Amino acid sequence: MANNRGLIAITGASSGIGAALARSFSADGHPVLLMARRIERLEALELPEAICAKVDVVDFEAVQGAVAQAEQRFGPLDAMINNAGVMKLSPVEEQDPAEWAQMLDVNVLGVLNGSRVALDSMLPRQHGTVINISSIAGRKTFPNHVAYVGSKFAVHGISENLRSEVAGRNVRVSIVAPGAVETELLGHTTSADVIAGYEDWKRSIGGALDAEAVVKAVRYIYDQPQSVCVREVVIANTLQVD
Repeated sequence: MANNRGLIAITGASSGIGAALARSFSADGHPVLLMARRIERLEALELPEAICAKVDVVDFEAVQGAVAQAEQRFGPLDAMINNAGVMKLSPVEEQDPAEWAQMLDVNVLGVLNGSRVALDSMLPRQHGTVINISSIAGRKTFPNHVAYVGSKFAVHGISENLRSEVAGRNVRVSIVAPGAVETELLGHTTSADVIAGYEDWKRSIGGALDAEAVVKAVRYIYDQPQSVCVREVVIANTLQVD
């Protein structure tokens, strides 16, 4: 393959989409840097040629240090997948402002941190790919999603602006925007009523996407030649109208 089995870094790799991405890239022979706060979950994946790093993506120096360690062992970073995210749903007038701050920190600052660390490696070489896992909620609004939607709209804006700034230096920046996905993300929400309503909605559309559907979208982007940038992929269950 054209990527020569380059180093892949994945944030939020301890479960869901992140863990599925880790398994996919590792199965194809890529060395992987797996970052998350729950390092025991990373180690439980038992992937070969992997570095498991306990990292909070809000901490720039922690992300930077983990990438430096992985590059020292495996060579230059070929792709950064900014997947870590928090989703705490609630009517905004009832929500603890601390939950807004957490979503903005992880979903926005985490993407900026991961992107900056990646670019520090990629721009001098004029090669590499940054893929930001966003959401359909970065394109439209949903009930009880005010702060989450705001954070994902930010991811879309950051990604597109960044893409335009680095495209001329042969670095790709892409977005994957899934609809509802069957992951642990809903478990971040503290309102039992909101969770119940969301679960009812998922059943009405025949269930959420499997994480593997998102993996296929990411792989479609990454596996293109470096000269091809798939700027955005939006995917959802066919029955998901919004």
